[in-house]
Amino acid sequence: MRDSRETIPPRAFVAGYPIKHSRSPLIHGFWLDQFGLNGSYEKLAVNPDEFPDFIQRIKLQESGYVGGNITIPHKEAACRLADRVDPLAEELGAANTLWLADGALHATNTDGIGFASNLDAARPGWDKAEVAIVLGAGGASRAILQSLRDRGIREIRVVNRTAERAQELVDRFGGPLSAHPIQALAELMKYADLFVNTTSLGMDGSEAPDLPFETMRAGALVTDIVYVPLKTPFLAKAEEAGLATVDGLGMLLHQAVPGFEKWFGRRPNVTDALRQLILADIGAKS
Repeated sequence: MRDSRETIPPRAFVAGYPIKHSRSPLIHGFWLDQFGLNGSYEKLAVNPDEFPDFIQRIKLQESGYVGGNITIPHKEAACRLADRVDPLAEELGAANTLWLADGALHATNTDGIGFASNLDAARPGWDKAEVAIVLGAGGASRAILQSLRDRGIREIRVVNRTAERAQELVDRFGGPLSAHPIQALAELMKYADLFVNTTSLGMDGSEAPDLPFETMRAGALVTDIVYVPLKTPFLAKAEEAGLATVDGLGMLLHQAVPGFEKWFGRRPNVTDALRQLILADIGAKS
């Protein structure tokens, strides 16, 4: 019996709730056109109550999907419901990429890959930093902390408004991580050569605290996972202090690469043309 994917164009998705503002279809649609592939990628609003049934239909191959992306609020449920979870997603307890293979639904998390690949492309050698500050201890910080640890950063200082939340992440990832209250941030910045904002501070024009970036080590790098606006208040202040910065859009683009390869069989590249497409969609300038 022939595999249905030999005759039926592969279909993939991004599922979340809400999902209206996802830009994943733009990214994957760009690559499908670039490769001239006969496939599709769509966004699906899936209510949390309906998510288990949605996953079951994928497993039974009733939906016609070969896999897809998972976003808020389903990442933890996707990790629990998948048949085979790789070490990245297992440690995080959350999955953002699913695919069918060998009769099973596989799961991974590519957020950390996207974060590191963005810095690799924009600032090669960034991982020679010795001391990193990660602001925030929410769900978005987990994959970044995992990535920083796995890239060998010597000290990773997790700073959060609630120090207990930061300590939970230290307990989860161990190694070079330490937890600190927000009141210690200004003092900690004096010793850091990498600063990562994983909070929503500065998103969509919201305010962000005025931090003393000028006190960071010479040659320090500041990056933000927020990409709307493209130049966040944190990045603007860091630039004023003469520091190198990397915006968060590349993380979104690079995290999409592994999934596309698994669903459609071709490994795409993150190019300036793709970046400009997304910038136009969010109404930003490079």
